[in-house]
Amino acid sequence: MPMTDPSREQPHLSKNALELDPEKAKELEEKFDSEIRFRPLAPTAGWLVGGLLVVLSIFHYYTAGFGLLSEMTHRGIHLSFVLGLVFLVFPFSKRGYDRPIENSILRPLGISLMDWALAVGAVVAVLHVPLIPLDDLAFRVGNPTTTDVVLGGILILVLLEATRRSVGWPLPIIALLFMGYAIWGPSMPGILIHPGATFPQLVDHLYLTTQGVYGIALGVVATYVFHFVLFGVFATRIGLGQLFLDCAAWVAGRFAGGPAKVSIFGSALFGMISGSSVANTVTVGSLTIPAMIRLGYKPHFAAAVEATASTGGQITPPIMGAAAFLMIEFLGLPYTTIIIAAIVPAFMHFFGVLMQVHFEAKRTGLRGLRPDEMPDLKAAFRRDWPTVIPLVVLIGILLAGYTPYMAAFWGITLCILVGLFNPRNRMSVGDVLVGLRDGAKYALAVGAAAATVGIVVGVVTLTGVGFKISFIVTSTAADMAAWIGAFLPMGWTAPQTLTLLFTLIMTGIVCILMGCGIPTTANYIIMATIAAPTLGLLGVNPLVAHFFVFYYGVLADITPPVALAAYAAAGMAGADPFKTGNTAFRLGLGKVLVPFVFVFSPSLLLVAPGFTWPDFIIAFAGCIIGITCLSAALSGWLMTTARVWERVLLGVAAILLVAPEIYSSLLGLALIVPVLVRQITAWRAEAPAMA
Repeated sequence: MPMTDPSREQPHLSKNALELDPEKAKELEEKFDSEIRFRPLAPTAGWLVGGLLVVLSIFHYYTAGFGLLSEMTHRGIHLSFVLGLVFLVFPFSKRGYDRPIENSILRPLGISLMDWALAVGAVVAVLHVPLIPLDDLAFRVGNPTTTDVVLGGILILVLLEATRRSVGWPLPIIALLFMGYAIWGPSMPGILIHPGATFPQLVDHLYLTTQGVYGIALGVVATYVFHFVLFGVFATRIGLGQLFLDCAAWVAGRFAGGPAKVSIFGSALFGMISGSSVANTVTVGSLTIPAMIRLGYKPHFAAAVEATASTGGQITPPIMGAAAFLMIEFLGLPYTTIIIAAIVPAFMHFFGVLMQVHFEAKRTGLRGLRPDEMPDLKAAFRRDWPTVIPLVVLIGILLAGYTPYMAAFWGITLCILVGLFNPRNRMSVGDVLVGLRDGAKYALAVGAAAATVGIVVGVVTLTGVGFKISFIVTSTAADMAAWIGAFLPMGWTAPQTLTLLFTLIMTGIVCILMGCGIPTTANYIIMATIAAPTLGLLGVNPLVAHFFVFYYGVLADITPPVALAAYAAAGMAGADPFKTGNTAFRLGLGKVLVPFVFVFSPSLLLVAPGFTWPDFIIAFAGCIIGITCLSAALSGWLMTTARVWERVLLGVAAILLVAPEIYSSLLGLALIVPVLVRQITAWRAEAPAMA
């Protein structure tokens, strides 16, 4: 029976309860997202920083539409702005966020001389390489000058410090460990031993080549990611986010637990234009979390629903954070291939959250939105239809085969035009400048992190440690498979399948642990460099392997102890952060099963080699049933309250249904039968009483 009496009058929600307030959302995002929370600046310093941020956005906007600069020059200009600004806006320690602004000889414009020196040193060190003539640079690779080594060493130091300030300690520590491995290779144990590199040799590789700091990670951020983040800022500002929420409320609001389902659909739609979990959480959550709490959801559950749904934004086409663009570079595949492959995995994530929310609403007797609480969809489209134009054009240009940055250029241009001429949410020239400033804010932390990840990637290419780690992982997985296989009936599972299964489990665990301390983009790059080749050794298609490590890396945003999206949502709901994180992880557990399905059944990605419709239908159906069973087991409700033995059977059935063997799938279906029989019988018995 429902825990809440359905006949009890539940609070009324006004229509404007789901109306976005851009300024409030921006304030919340700056409060809960440490990557865009700047220290207080004196007025003159604020104007200086704001002006530099606008210039950075204009540079990227112009080059996207009228032609990129040479690879090293483009990346160098981007990184020089990023590192220079990081030292101006992020303090040395957290105390700097609360320290009063003191303009003195030792603190010009309220910023310490040390920070000014670091900013200038970073800019000089970064721009040194792009200013070297190309022919001269080719000669100096492998034979660096003293100036190259000194400035390269300075860049590495200021880069690590900039990353520490903007995203925390874990990523710089990982980079230092990899650098230590490169230098002290002869002292490493066993298979990890290698000849080692001197400090000048290491600096030469990381500083003068495109295999290190100026590598693929920085290139993708400077060439693709920046533009799409800027597009998302302007698309939200002109009102596209509000239209998405109105559509979500109209589709899902009327059903049990309406605001929670609006949160899921709204976050999915908002994720199309925002690749940030925290930005998605605070923007959509500023409306849905209070509505869920007023309707009867516990604060920690309401916060967890929003955080889990918002995390799906990073795997939702067409933007997908930075992953889609990184995959273009790593795999050499068209952008359209990447976003098509992402459709079903993204759907499965939101479906898993939706099922748990639905069962929770049924179990607790929470109602949907009443007709007078629902938005008028026709009126919303009449009011906001121009805001859809930029997104439609952007997707159309992408599908036509043009470059992503050209699509982003036209998307941004149309957002600005719509904002300038649309009577609703009209933007002034000042608003456009604010949008350019805010868009560049997101580039600082991710830019520093991407350059630092270049250090890790550079060490991997210099030492070949990636292949050694792959060998260690696959050997360990093979030993575990042999041990477990000895206890299984003959012919149930091939040794190769068990080896792959244990490799996937270990890889997934490492992805989650890595993601607990570093941004998801950085996590994906590191794991794509180290873990994806491991899966490749076992015959996994590269596209599938990259999606696996990315999918698991994103889970870190809702995995304690460092669940950024969950903690942001908890702060908005006034809930316990750790309890919210645990609940969010439970709601996202369906996401844990999905990567295993598309590894063993690549047809689920639609464009993976060997795709067939029969394979797709079988895998899709198994995934849907398995996620539903898992959601029911975790929620304790299917058609009525689930008993302990039913929850156990449903949990086991969920795992068996996503397994690669037909026998396990049939066994999983068989386990569901007694549960369904008991549930239907109990539901029929309770129906008259409920009526």
